[in-house]
Amino acid sequence: MRRVYIKGDVLCSLILLVLLFLLLYAHQRITPVWGTLHIEQGSTRSRPLLSGASMGQQTKPVSSKYPDIPPCKPEVQIKPKAQEPSKIKSQKARSKAKSKFRQPSTTASLQPTHASFDFDDYLRKKDQRDFKLLIDQPTKCSGPEGAPHILIAIKSVATDFDKRQVVRRTWGQEGVSQKNMNVKRVFLLGVPQNQTALPLWDKLLGYESQTFSDILLWDFEDTFFNLTLKEIHFLQWINVSCPKVKFIFKGDVDVYVNIDNILEMLEGQEISKDLFVGDIIINAKPIRRRNSKYFVPEFIYGQGIYPSYAGGGGFVMSGHTALKLHLACQEVELFPIDDVFLGMCLLRIGLQPTRHEGFRTFGIVRPSAAPHLQVFDPCFYRELMVVHSLTVPQIWLMWNLLHDPNLQCHSSQDPTFFPFQWSDKIGKTAKNKAKEKLRNNDYGMKVFVEH
Repeated sequence: MRRVYIKGDVLCSLILLVLLFLLLYAHQRITPVWGTLHIEQGSTRSRPLLSGASMGQQTKPVSSKYPDIPPCKPEVQIKPKAQEPSKIKSQKARSKAKSKFRQPSTTASLQPTHASFDFDDYLRKKDQRDFKLLIDQPTKCSGPEGAPHILIAIKSVATDFDKRQVVRRTWGQEGVSQKNMNVKRVFLLGVPQNQTALPLWDKLLGYESQTFSDILLWDFEDTFFNLTLKEIHFLQWINVSCPKVKFIFKGDVDVYVNIDNILEMLEGQEISKDLFVGDIIINAKPIRRRNSKYFVPEFIYGQGIYPSYAGGGGFVMSGHTALKLHLACQEVELFPIDDVFLGMCLLRIGLQPTRHEGFRTFGIVRPSAAPHLQVFDPCFYRELMVVHSLTVPQIWLMWNLLHDPNLQCHSSQDPTFFPFQWSDKIGKTAKNKAKEKLRNNDYGMKVFVEH
């Protein structure tokens, strides 16, 4: 009887163990893990986790006490069907076409043409007129030759070493010209704004000054809107170091200048009288477009028209006029565009600048009557004084072509010239249509605005 009890206890224990294992197995199959994950299979070799949503159940918010584990899906690899070669080529062509014609981003398309200028900062600092002269040439206008007949003054920046070199070796050579006139040269510079572009800029300019004795360097940043500072400091240098100079040519470093033609033009000019000659711009209006390089807001200049001024590519003035401009510029409020500022100073002394057709500060444009005419022809330049916007190779080549003894120019190829005059509408001015057509080709409103 006792054996029967023992066998019954063992059998009950076995049954209870089996039930317990069944309950544990069932609990493992249906209980959610962290409320979002379920075990799909009981195998320990592979247990891909599926979200509750994929099982058709609503997923409850995950409790903050559990880590945030993203749901995973089992990777199902499907072998792609073999495609015909023609279909593959067509798909590749369509994908290339889509990438080729992809629209640019909106941010890139809305970038302004020129970096914005801080006019508020300009107004705060515009009364700072006196900056130290870091590199000087005090004996430039003295010596056994006396004061130069003409002084060449070129606006430049530190990185323009190659442009300064081509000027030194071509049209800007110092010494006695073919007309037995004493010619001197200086370059006008400020401190580079981006000094990392030329880390040894100070060494470069120092060695240039020692070698060529033609560098004038002031302690202000060499920026577009500081060209006015370069203007007034150069006039001050003339007043102190070169007051007896007879004539001055002042221009940009990317111009070609025929000094012999300028000296011929100056023959017979009285050095004691005013003279200011160049490519004169009249009735120019302030540009109010913010993306323009020449943008000037109304609170800087409220009038509708600028005074007449010379294009900054190059002009000629007498030393007598330069001394008067030095005094006048001290009484005129600084203006961010140096060409216009000098026009204001001319207005202050009551001097009307003179236009000369040999000054082409907007370059040479093919006349409409001869669209196939080659404008880079030495016969074009032979009768001109100044041509703007040339590269270093072009300046060097033009100098050598013009000094070629075999050069022959049988007829004048110089296109008809008219002074630039602002018009309210393109194609409509007070002049006749023929002159207007030529003016638009050479110095029209469109050219001025884009320049």
